Amino acid sequence: MIFNTYKKYILNLFSKTLVEVILVFFSLIIIINLFEEINFLRDHDVSGYYPLFLSFLNAPSIFFDILPFIFLISTLLFFIKLINKNELSIFKYTGITNNQILRIIVFFSFVLGIFFIFGFYTFSSKLKSQYLLKKNQFTSDDKYLAVITENGLWIRDEINGTINITNADKINDNLLINVSIVQFDKNFNLLQVIESKEVNIESKKWNINNPSVTKQNTTNNPSNINFNSNFDIEIINNLFSNLSSMSLMQLNKLEKDYNRLGYSTVGIKVYENKIFSVPVYLSIMTLLSGIIMFNSKFRKSKIFNVILGIFLSVIIYYVNYFSGLLGETGKIPIILSVWLPLIILMLISLIGLVRLNEK
Repeated sequence: MIFNTYKKYILNLFSKTLVEVILVFFSLIIIINLFEEINFLRDHDVSGYYPLFLSFLNAPSIFFDILPFIFLISTLLFFIKLINKNELSIFKYTGITNNQILRIIVFFSFVLGIFFIFGFYTFSSKLKSQYLLKKNQFTSDDKYLAVITENGLWIRDEINGTINITNADKINDNLLINVSIVQFDKNFNLLQVIESKEVNIESKKWNINNPSVTKQNTTNNPSNINFNSNFDIEIINNLFSNLSSMSLMQLNKLEKDYNRLGYSTVGIKVYENKIFSVPVYLSIMTLLSGIIMFNSKFRKSKIFNVILGIFLSVIIYYVNYFSGLLGETGKIPIILSVWLPLIILMLISLIGLVRLNEK
């Protein structure tokens, strides 16, 4: 009976603390993002509520990204509450060990992590998609478009009054493979069709090798054509880089489309691994934070512990960033670059568990 009661009490207190921290961070995200949206929309004729609306659409995605640090700080504050009420000593006298307390909140964090993946992330990705659609209304005039389908890469581009519809089977480094470019005037009268096995798109002045140009039923085969476009390889890469607006099913479909196109799927795999690592990440952050509090000599200083939490968050962020750089430069496998910081944090936590019950 005592065992079940203390479990409920710990989970209730941890949940309340977590909700309090979530509300604070979510409010800060809304406020900070609101200033950004106001600045973005300052030259557009929109209602005063529109920046706030955009901020609410974008906030869940940002919130999902900082979840590990929210759990770290929540755990610090949870233990501060226990310490201030001298409840850790009471637990110890009733035979409840430090490991048991940690086990409860770590498991609870893992379960919440699963919910955040399959519940909250789906919700946040849909809002992020709507956010990008609505914000793009103020940044584009529908002259430019690039999509990936089962039939390869399609680009709609308007330049100098000419509308170009480009289709390519694959992307290989800076090259489009098996390319067809259909050109229309502004009234959509056909001007010409350009076909080539290979087009270099390293810059916005495309280099078309050995093209076949069909115009008014006449076909020419020049050795080379320089073709002006609003797209290059960097712009095309950036168009498909915002993966946070896609659900897990959409990410899976996009990965299949990329494979058909010959487009690199590394970015998608890394992002998927980051999503699936969330339960483990939250559990480790909760465990690490708890170990720090049990070993801290400054148990009565709330300011110290909050500053400590922020300091740890910054360090962990840069460890993640450095690991990502190692993956991008090929120093370590790209997937390992996602899990390596978690492995390091887990090892540190396991060391901290030694003799924890004696604290």
